[in-house]
Amino acid sequence: MTTEVILHYRPYESDPTQLPKIAEKAIQDFPTRPLLRFIPWFPRDESRLPLKPKRSPPGISEEAAEDVRQYLAISECSIKSQSYDCTVDLLEFQPNLKRKKHLIQSHTLNEQANSESLEKHAEKEKRHKKRSWSVSSLPSSNCTENVSPLSKKLQDNLKALNLHSFYRARWTIEHTICNNQTLEDIWAKLNRIIRNNELPSCNATIQRHLGQIWVFCDIMYCEYVGNLLKGRLALTGKINLFVHKYGVIFSM
Repeated sequence: MTTEVILHYRPYESDPTQLPKIAEKAIQDFPTRPLLRFIPWFPRDESRLPLKPKRSPPGISEEAAEDVRQYLAISECSIKSQSYDCTVDLLEFQPNLKRKKHLIQSHTLNEQANSESLEKHAEKEKRHKKRSWSVSSLPSSNCTENVSPLSKKLQDNLKALNLHSFYRARWTIEHTICNNQTLEDIWAKLNRIIRNNELPSCNATIQRHLGQIWVFCDIMYCEYVGNLLKGRLALTGKINLFVHKYGVIFSM
């Protein structure tokens, strides 16, 4: 019995002394170890089975069996028609060496050009990417000293909803109350205010697809934050204070 071996090798590996050794190693049997003798865990009594199924196995109709046989026949045909040559479409295994070198060089140059263009595109996108979050640091003592107690109306609302003053709330700035300013103008001004640490415990995000800016703060500072937003950003109209699971609990 003879075994046919097809050995694919790269041009720089064409050493005539090494190729037969590589082919011999490829067809050597894998090392095996003898299996231990199986010792059943149940008494070996052939008259009765240790485990008996509760129900009989389902029967297969002749029609279903024929469908399975047809499917297996089609699968075998498709498997036989497949090519197992792993070197198909690999440039380095092309027979024409000069053409191969040219193709590999051009392929490498194309990859380098594509990589450079992708890097430039990523840098350009990063440069033009718009900031969508802004977070303040810890509130300064000067900032918190100016905070007045909450109004009676808001205190009554908190008491009715059983909300603590440390709950986080959200002021919503709609694009319709920007007073002839764009939402991006308001967002730029708000970022400067937050960077100057003028809004205690605040963070903000712009929802461009909704045409809104959300400013999050603790309820204990919410009226101070709301008044500062309306004054410094020159907002016209009403802004609503929203609390998760409770909805709008206050407006100004």
